[in-house]
Amino acid sequence: MCFSASASITAGVLLTFIGTETVKKVHKPAQIIFASIPLFFALQQFAEGVIWLFMRRPGYEGLLMVVTYIFVFMAQILWPVIIPLSVLLIEENRIKKIILASLLAAGTAIGLYNLYLLVVHKIHAEIGGMHITYQSNFDDNFGKLALACYLLVTVVPLFVSSIKRMYILGMIMALSFAVSAVFYMQCLTSVWCFFAAVISFVIYYIVRRAHNQFHFDSVHGQARQAD
Repeated sequence: MCFSASASITAGVLLTFIGTETVKKVHKPAQIIFASIPLFFALQQFAEGVIWLFMRRPGYEGLLMVVTYIFVFMAQILWPVIIPLSVLLIEENRIKKIILASLLAAGTAIGLYNLYLLVVHKIHAEIGGMHITYQSNFDDNFGKLALACYLLVTVVPLFVSSIKRMYILGMIMALSFAVSAVFYMQCLTSVWCFFAAVISFVIYYIVRRAHNQFHFDSVHGQARQAD
């Protein structure tokens, strides 16, 4: 949430609640990572809230560096890995698992590349108008290619998945990414994560639906056995 400290912190609290409720609906261990995505979003929003609060206050440079690296680590390193991984773990179709495993390998490569950039080159947050931008001293010649690959590994798995309604999540992510890229290109990382936070509600819906279906099948299965 990139518009103010109060917005970021409020979003963090809301996403913590949604994430907690989503995790409660998990009925298979393989669903845990997917269900925990709203909690990861919450951590990002809290981190950016701290940046808003202390950016222009002297004496907090160390704290700002820590939360900046937390935010960038999650946005650029964690998400390219966790999205394909979480979808792969809950997928049951063999062919689609192979495709998702390939996307996970690509996402891991992107995450490692971004990790290298994060470790080797300095990064810092700046407030410009109503947005936070994350600046680096590295001139990335692969910027557009890396961005396209990032989009590939974070959106395509949602369309590959055979889980019902997962494609809706993919559509929302693709749309939010496109809107962020068109209107807020200079602060894409921050703004896109704001839009992506909305996705947490869809994740809750998907997990809850699977949870309800699981219990429905269990009850009817027991009824058939009793008959």
